[in-house]
Amino acid sequence: MNKVVERKYFFAFVLVTCCFSLWGFANDITNPMVKAFSKIFRMSVADGALVQLAFYGGYFCMALPAALFVQKHSFKAGLLMGIGLYALGALMFVPARAIGSYYPFLVAYFVLTCGLSFLEMTANPYILSMGSKDTATRRLNLAQAFNPIGSLAGMFVAMQFIQAKLNPLSTEERALLNEDHFNAVKSADLAVLCRPYIIIGLVLVAFFLVILLCVKNANKGTDTGSGNHFGGTVRRLWQNKPYRYGVVAQFFYVGVQIMCWTFIIQYGTRIFMNEGMTEQAAEVLSQRYNIVAMAIFCVSRFVCTFLLKYIRPAVLLTYLGIAGCILLLGVVFLDGVAGMCCLVAVSACMSLMFPTIYGIALTNTGEDAKIGAAGLIMAILGGSVLPPLQARIIDGNGIGSIAPANLSFVLPIVCLIVIVLYGRFITKNDKA
Repeated sequence: MNKVVERKYFFAFVLVTCCFSLWGFANDITNPMVKAFSKIFRMSVADGALVQLAFYGGYFCMALPAALFVQKHSFKAGLLMGIGLYALGALMFVPARAIGSYYPFLVAYFVLTCGLSFLEMTANPYILSMGSKDTATRRLNLAQAFNPIGSLAGMFVAMQFIQAKLNPLSTEERALLNEDHFNAVKSADLAVLCRPYIIIGLVLVAFFLVILLCVKNANKGTDTGSGNHFGGTVRRLWQNKPYRYGVVAQFFYVGVQIMCWTFIIQYGTRIFMNEGMTEQAAEVLSQRYNIVAMAIFCVSRFVCTFLLKYIRPAVLLTYLGIAGCILLLGVVFLDGVAGMCCLVAVSACMSLMFPTIYGIALTNTGEDAKIGAAGLIMAILGGSVLPPLQARIIDGNGIGSIAPANLSFVLPIVCLIVIVLYGRFITKNDKA
């Protein structure tokens, strides 16, 4: 039986897997910032969700250039470019804070996620290439299992060092402040918000040096010959239904993930304020539930990696998609802590999805996988497009007795149905 990670790849596997944790940190320190920026700048939830538009827009815009860069140069060059842009974006929070307006932060997030796009574009196919094709999907699930460890760290930092330290004035109380008082509160809050980003920026500079000095400049991406011409590659990928439908499924999966983890704060805040908590206390408690969700996600990813020894990836993907739909129905129609527990449990179903869709879609694509990976990373745009739609529902009036926050989770249900259909298609066509 082929090993998941062969000894000759072990050191490179460890360093690249660290990158999975690093972008997990960025993703999940950012999700609660929708609520934080909404409060700091006295904006609607929909305006605050522009953070996600800038964040995941960077993924979309940089994925194809990153693929071409890696193809021309090497995996090492791609890692270095990604870490460098990630560090630059994080350190751009310093001038953004000095300017004191919302939009420079969006620019910083965009630059930061251009770096994350490079990292994902490089790390995912690099991990797939480290050994046998038969163990590639399991190997990627194993590496991706360390992504939520970084996510947990990001969520902990967001809760303990940002949300808990922001001024306790509620959104409504801030709206009543005069301009001078509001600017003083905003300045203090922005200082709190920026500090973790500056620290991670400095950590990334150090990690950049580790990669530069310790990773061999191997796995060159440059290919010659008409068989790898860009136009021919795109045509072959378009004709490959498992790949083409996989890009669509990935778009909707990332939307589900970001919606469930971003708006758990809004969902929980409403529930706990109805029980008599202050807004800030309700937000902190909601973030604790979010951390529990991420811990479940992390454990479930290791469990799913084990189950893939015995269950075909597409079959397990289908079952978990169906289970996620059932849990989200509970989020919509149940209220109080029961609905919150359903929302937390959805993370167990999501854990398998990204690396499994990625691995299935690139199966049997050969050298086309280098460009094909770009389409799957560009599909992360779903995390940019869908959360603002959900935010519009949250800002609305709901339907009957269903509160807007509950009703908004109908959108993730629709997305999971798409993923279930993809899993069924792959299973029926015996491609996974």
